[in-house]
Amino acid sequence: MTKKELNFLIQTGEGYNLEFKESYNSNLAREICAMANATGGYILIGVSDDGQIRPVNISNKLKSEIQDLVRNFDPSFLVKLEEIEGVLIINVPESQKKPHSSNGKFYMRQGANSQQLSRDEIRDFFMREGLITYDEMVNEKFNVDNDFNKIAYQRFLETTGIKTKLNYKKVLQNMSLLSSGKLKNTGVLLFCKQISKFIRGGTVTCALFMGKTKTKVIDAREFDYDLYTNYEEAFNYIKSKLNIEYIIRGGGPRKEILELPEEALKEALLNAMAHRDYFSGANVQINIYADRVVIDNPVNLASKVKVKDFYKRSYPRNILLFGLMQRMDLVEKIGSGLMRINEMMDEYLLPHPIIEISEVYFGITFYRPDLQKMTVEQRLEKYQEGEKGGEKGGEKGGEKLSENQKRIIELMKEDKKISIVEISTKINMTENNVGNNLKKLKNKKIIKRIGPDKGGHWEILKNTTRYKM
Repeated sequence: MTKKELNFLIQTGEGYNLEFKESYNSNLAREICAMANATGGYILIGVSDDGQIRPVNISNKLKSEIQDLVRNFDPSFLVKLEEIEGVLIINVPESQKKPHSSNGKFYMRQGANSQQLSRDEIRDFFMREGLITYDEMVNEKFNVDNDFNKIAYQRFLETTGIKTKLNYKKVLQNMSLLSSGKLKNTGVLLFCKQISKFIRGGTVTCALFMGKTKTKVIDAREFDYDLYTNYEEAFNYIKSKLNIEYIIRGGGPRKEILELPEEALKEALLNAMAHRDYFSGANVQINIYADRVVIDNPVNLASKVKVKDFYKRSYPRNILLFGLMQRMDLVEKIGSGLMRINEMMDEYLLPHPIIEISEVYFGITFYRPDLQKMTVEQRLEKYQEGEKGGEKGGEKGGEKLSENQKRIIELMKEDKKISIVEISTKINMTENNVGNNLKKLKNKKIIKRIGPDKGGHWEILKNTTRYKM
């Protein structure tokens, strides 16, 4: 690896295939094990969480200790070690002997974190996927020289904030998207020109129906581009078919409010595209009726999985794809989407969407409001009044906390020294989102930070039983 390639990796930030560590610590075996069980990647020792190089003393003893760690995996494993200007680069290849365990424990990468799994969970995962997920498979149809969409690639660099002079093939290789000159399906989804040529069922179909049934189709479109363009086109289609309320106040610019919360619809659409079963020939479908919007996608779930389970834990499928979508700021942490959707529907004073699942299908239905009874503006104002009333009412009426805020408080009760990183891992939420919720809790004077970020602790200032938990 060259210094230029190292700088590129640091610039991309931590993710599914990349981990920063300021120094050697006891968690290293877990991180290596998780990457070996996934698609491999790099661990950079001597780089802080914010991407600053903090040179470490790289001795032969340190290198031997790292190799001893992986030799003790079950089954044993080997990594490649390089050093550049005080940074120790651990190149973790994708293992062909999955799953591995470290000290009897099994780990997998989920986004930018390493999660411990039971042996049954990790065995079932790889058995179900044939030892590899669809997004990690090489696509033999795709020709990197002729079929690569350089416009989509430039957009990817811009949305992720990556600046590099490296050849695009070298970038793809560093992101674990290129294998022996062939692009993996994740790369095809992101950088193709026409998805249907390479991935059956990779398109998104939108349809508008008259009334509440599929009896009469008013309009239909199928989007057959790269993943990001399909997402943009599909969302714009939804938006164009729903009602928009125009608000003009005090002679200012006109404000447009969609009848359903835009971010909730985006979240549902992106989840459908990120978590769908790409082995299936079915595509993502969006059906718009007079009374509802339905977004569904093919899945492959165990029959025992229930709707309530999706609020408790994640069921990751396309982890490599999801990790890159996270870097593009398209999706949040795995497993928190449905809670955020419900919170946004609460703000609109609308019912939570209906979730339907089977072994092969996942659908989410948003019921459209009757704007003759109450406009969007009236609902938002009523919600805001309720929020203010909760603040004034104090102990009388109680104050509503979001599901995420409730979970954060419970974690603080269990461990007052818990860090933002640990909260992020336990509740499947980005660190940035955790920080925003902590700020809200501080503003409500529910929690307080005592001492510095490192070495300090949290204090719960109010009896949270009086809040609407």
